[in-house]
Amino acid sequence: MNELDNIIEVTFESFQAQVVERSRQVPVLVDFWAEWCGPCQMQMPVLHKLAQEYGGKFVLAKVNTDLEKQLAMQHNIRSLPTMHLYRNGERVEEVLAAQTESTLRNLLDRYIERESDRVRNAARELFNSGDREQALQMLEQARAAEPDNHQLTVESAQLHLRAGHSEQAAGLLDALPHDIRNDSEALRIRALLEFSTAAGDGTDPALLERQLADTPQDSALRYRLAAACMLAGRIRDALEHFLYILQHDRGYNDDAARKALLAAFELLGSEHELTGTYRRRMFTALH
Repeated sequence: MNELDNIIEVTFESFQAQVVERSRQVPVLVDFWAEWCGPCQMQMPVLHKLAQEYGGKFVLAKVNTDLEKQLAMQHNIRSLPTMHLYRNGERVEEVLAAQTESTLRNLLDRYIERESDRVRNAARELFNSGDREQALQMLEQARAAEPDNHQLTVESAQLHLRAGHSEQAAGLLDALPHDIRNDSEALRIRALLEFSTAAGDGTDPALLERQLADTPQDSALRYRLAAACMLAGRIRDALEHFLYILQHDRGYNDDAARKALLAAFELLGSEHELTGTYRRRMFTALH
């Protein structure tokens, strides 16, 4: 497929067919831009390079907002460049401002099936069935074949963490490019890693709760219990313990409770009801 086939200009009249409907076959990345926008001009060669390299696995749809004011208004475009990614008839991502090539690759790779995706799924199934070593070896081989596919590294870090290999997981996350390291999935694994490290060997919340009953002012023990609760899926209990430390021992371990709450919010996601509730309570405790 040549470049003109998957780089298209979109108008208000053609948007439904060229973006929404076409996204049912392949992802469509809509680039809202303008001639006068310097960052847009810097971003465009990166987008063209990716469109060419991916060879039709996604469509780059360009919208000149100076010519398509109605379309820009309809999609509430307030700054340039803005990119919207469509898949299966719906907008699935919004990206504001110019991005690095690795960030855009990471974004696209979430929605484009590759051979490595099948490897990741197979490795996950092997791991879940108990064959952990083979699963990790499979991912290492895939990473060697595709060193720029950071999703494989993220997946490997997650499986190493689940296997109890905290140092290996941390090393894999640290080796990621800065922008990928701050991607939501990598941050989620980092948060789990931090809670796993804090919980230590004694990850049974019931045992830690009995110990805390005798020394309720022991912030280190309460922090460890909170981390263990996070790993056990007792999220509300964990947040309560972190908040207690924040309220009663703010300086503990260099403001660790506040940092742990922020990590928990990252893990839960902004849409989770507990995130909103405890973010407000944290704000109140801080102010």
